[in-house]
Amino acid sequence: MTTKTDLGPTPRNRSRRDRLVDRGLRRLLGLPRATSDYTVTHAVRIPMRDGVELVADHYAPKGTPVGTLLVRGPYGRGFPSSALSGRIYAERGYHVLLQSCRGTFGSGGRFDPMVQEIDDGADTVGWLRTQPWFTGRFATVGQSYVGFTQWALLMDPPPELAAAVIDVAPHDFSLAAYGTGAFALHDFLTWSDVVAHQEETSLLSMLLHGRRAQKRMAAALGELPLCQASDGILEGRAPWYEQWLSRPDISDPYWQRMRLGDALERCPVPVLLHGGWQDLFLEQTLHQYEVLHSRGIDVALTVGPWTHLSSAKATKMIAADSLEWLGEHLAGTRKRTRDAPVRIFTTGAETWRDLPAWPPPTTDVALYLDSDRALVDSPPDKETAPSRFTYDPKDPTPTIGGRIMARDAGYRDDTGLADRTDILTFTGPPLTDDLEVLGTPRVELAHSTDNPHADVFVRLSEVDPKGRSHNISDGYLRLDPASPATTVNLALDATAHRFRAGNRIRLTIGGGSHPRFNRNPGTGEPPATATRLATSTHTIAHDAERRSVLYLPTSA
Repeated sequence: MTTKTDLGPTPRNRSRRDRLVDRGLRRLLGLPRATSDYTVTHAVRIPMRDGVELVADHYAPKGTPVGTLLVRGPYGRGFPSSALSGRIYAERGYHVLLQSCRGTFGSGGRFDPMVQEIDDGADTVGWLRTQPWFTGRFATVGQSYVGFTQWALLMDPPPELAAAVIDVAPHDFSLAAYGTGAFALHDFLTWSDVVAHQEETSLLSMLLHGRRAQKRMAAALGELPLCQASDGILEGRAPWYEQWLSRPDISDPYWQRMRLGDALERCPVPVLLHGGWQDLFLEQTLHQYEVLHSRGIDVALTVGPWTHLSSAKATKMIAADSLEWLGEHLAGTRKRTRDAPVRIFTTGAETWRDLPAWPPPTTDVALYLDSDRALVDSPPDKETAPSRFTYDPKDPTPTIGGRIMARDAGYRDDTGLADRTDILTFTGPPLTDDLEVLGTPRVELAHSTDNPHADVFVRLSEVDPKGRSHNISDGYLRLDPASPATTVNLALDATAHRFRAGNRIRLTIGGGSHPRFNRNPGTGEPPATATRLATSTHTIAHDAERRSVLYLPTSA
């Protein structure tokens, strides 16, 4: 006798409330009218090769479907995932399989970030092929970790895959964690805390935990050793975090399954990329575009003035772009309307512009660091005394804005940095004309330090006539103590920014940015277990023999 349980979960029609939510979402995002009703089947169980079952929700359009979408992530299948990854596509004729990664929201196994996504993605596609409703071709969509699962699938691209839409997402987690040589402390402690507690059953419990975590987070970020400082926040729920802390060498085999650079070389399908100038994965998004473009892959790129968390403000644009991309490459029902493959937002000018490719042709403008703490357009022609500052990890230079996963990230008033004694600022004269920087600024510093265990932080800012400074682009590097260099060459964050006439350009140089990066203790101890702290005095030369230069790529 067959029981109801044997039949599996039952499709559910939309309720009146669901229809009201969908109507409101359409208006909020300015989406085209819906073309299909749909049902939702919750908690579909999908077997993996090791016997673990992952759970997914299946959104099924009524009538003739136009394609299938696969969305795999660790953040649950309720709102907002249900709305932005399920409803808006099902209403337009797509089957959507919204799956929870292993160890999250009912899926079996243990969640170990990034480690299992290659195999689990391949096994999910294998299951998808056997479903009677599968349309034979599918695409992937999603942002952040959900974008990483797309790159994991592209390590061995399924023949049925037709297109991908990847937003603010890494393909190499080791670079996200240690790409500067320093550990991205704030972002990955914060993320681990969110994931470790995201399945709290009680809203009150979540609110209480949130308040408790906020009070403890500042202390955890400032305490040493780091391997113990997070205990009060994570409460043993994120064992991966200590692994990340204890493996600063990205060539360590531990990181191998999180390094998916080969996917960029193997990807055969059209890819739409979205990024933000202040998103923590900006450099990876731009690299993804450049590799795919160089291979002749049909790739489009949009970069706005967004941070990782404020990318939600771009949801309207991203949703419209995504539907158009899928309509062209999966459903075959639409043609693209964008005029060029690259669309970028120019801050300062506050305008969007279309480009045939990124980076565009530019000409470098060189600004030299002068002994008067100025930026000048002529190289020094005489011997002058160098500039010095001392970095003290007991009172680390604070993070203000920038590419960090926080509410106060992005473009911020950083005037207060200039008042600190542990940094140097070099400021140019008021600009006589607008200057548009388009690409990756670089600095070449004639640099030395009395302690080989040291970091270098640089920031490009714009100063208005009232003396208020706002950040534009940052660079960071943990120096190699085994190979002391007399010159530090450092690429800053790519940008598209117009410095306005009457404003001034400022370059800030320091020895840290805490808590965005773990402070260099100055003792050579491992970052996870370091407890002793030592200062480092940095010397910047700027004379006829040893010049320090800021290079700004400007519109050709």
